[in-house]
Amino acid sequence: MKIFRTIEEQQNYSKNEKCENIKIALVPTMGFLHEGHLSLIDKAKEHADKIIVSIFVNPTQFGEGEDYKDYPRDERKDLEVLREKNVDAVFIPEVSEMYPEGFRTFCEVGELSNKYCGESRPAHFRGVTTVVLKLFNITKPDIAVFGEKDYQQYIIIKKMTEDLNLPIEIIPSPIIREGDGLALSSRNIYLEKEERIEATVIYESLVMARKMIDEGEYEVNLLKGKMNELIKSKKHARIDYIEFVDSRTLEKVEKVENPTRILVGVWIGKARLIDNMEIKP
Repeated sequence: MKIFRTIEEQQNYSKNEKCENIKIALVPTMGFLHEGHLSLIDKAKEHADKIIVSIFVNPTQFGEGEDYKDYPRDERKDLEVLREKNVDAVFIPEVSEMYPEGFRTFCEVGELSNKYCGESRPAHFRGVTTVVLKLFNITKPDIAVFGEKDYQQYIIIKKMTEDLNLPIEIIPSPIIREGDGLALSSRNIYLEKEERIEATVIYESLVMARKMIDEGEYEVNLLKGKMNELIKSKKHARIDYIEFVDSRTLEKVEKVENPTRILVGVWIGKARLIDNMEIKP
């Protein structure tokens, strides 16, 4: 497994592989890898010859007062895990390598970036799209794999790729959950014991809504009300948003009549957790 810490090294590696007609997949991560990340690597292996994983805690997607400095990091363990997964290359740049002095250019996907997660984290998606575009230019992948847990992010990256005519296929990978339903996240480490128990209410609320829809309830206001009620019954839970949106456009819907995503953002203690569920009525 090759490890690159400079843009030039990574670009040269990718350029040489492309000259050999090797199909490259990129799995972008912020490190502190768990089974959810590893599922992205497995998905990438289904579509490509060589797998590049990036590890970079991107400062431009964190707002003032957010957890950039506290975000969990464990490079040594991450590299051990990636060697076991037979990853071909890992790109681990410093912040100064990605954002040198004088950096001024950003990429933003308009309206899609300003709602849901983007409403409570105003500069978040601008930072995400900028760093992903840079990673695409550095690693030169044919495909890139993104987890569906960050569903809004997946749709935004897909839209950016289409709008900018990037020759990269964006492939989604399903949410990986703990046995009790909690979606895997690096931020789960923030949860205290009682908070961890209560965090399952996020998935429980999604399952409840799906069951109600299966039984014939399609009115979003009523469904959201029941989800609100359930989540607020937990003392450590604070709702950021609950939205029912069109699965392709992320536009809000009033009735569940077409393929829909339920998007949820909830604070459990100091951990802000997101989840979603696909609904096909």
